[in-house]
Amino acid sequence: MAAWFGGKDEGAKDVQIWASTFDGKTWSEPKVIGTEPGQPCWNPVLFKSARGTLHFWYKAGPSPERWTGFTRTSADNGKTWSKVEMMPAGFWGPVRAKPIQLANGTILAGTSVESFRNWTPFVDRSTDDGKTWTRSNAFYVPEKFNQIQPALFETKDGTVVALMRSRDPRAVCRAESKDGGVTFSPAEETKLPNPSTGVDCVRTADGDVFLIYNPVTLGRTPLSIARSTDGKTWKKVTDLETEPGEYSYPAMILSAAGTLEITYTWKRTHIKYRSLDPKKLRD
Repeated sequence: MAAWFGGKDEGAKDVQIWASTFDGKTWSEPKVIGTEPGQPCWNPVLFKSARGTLHFWYKAGPSPERWTGFTRTSADNGKTWSKVEMMPAGFWGPVRAKPIQLANGTILAGTSVESFRNWTPFVDRSTDDGKTWTRSNAFYVPEKFNQIQPALFETKDGTVVALMRSRDPRAVCRAESKDGGVTFSPAEETKLPNPSTGVDCVRTADGDVFLIYNPVTLGRTPLSIARSTDGKTWKKVTDLETEPGEYSYPAMILSAAGTLEITYTWKRTHIKYRSLDPKKLRD
């Protein structure tokens, strides 16, 4: 299943959350699964927990500074949904990238606050399948409040890593948690360029970590995949898009078959889907 926000333009009052499912051959006709009359909707996130619950979060409001979080769940893989519920004040669920779930069942969701002066990342933590949440410390780059939308993965030794979009510095930023997402170290700049666009990442069963990102400091092309064996050093392994245009809002999951399932915005007019074999992305 894929979900996205769509309407006349980003922030327009007719923007709703749409979703479609893929049966291996074709995508279903898109249907609206999230809406708020008179308000634009933003940043849908889908996540299936170990209990089999399909979670869906989205935001609605005039801007990221003033949006409200909403959530729904499905017990039948998105065929039917629960009624819409508002998140508690100050909580939005995962703000853009999918959560991860630890071996003990804890769900970690990267979230962030955007104001007119600063952007600040956090991780929200749930031990009851998404019913209630607690929040980590803030972990921006010291003196540079400009990181949002953490994407998460867990290393072989149990360290939780957050990779973030950043507008200053113009690089992917990185923070670590050694206590299961309760607290994080201050973020640090990596050597991965970032033009203030979202990223996503996945760790495979082999322990490789793959990152989807725009490897430039300006613009949103190309869109590329990088690989890491240690969660710290990266090498670009392929380009998904290189032609002029905007390629952004990437989402990436690991399928049951071990493939990387990817969606992203294609020139702000379509959603593009790719399926890649991670074993073919090695040196």
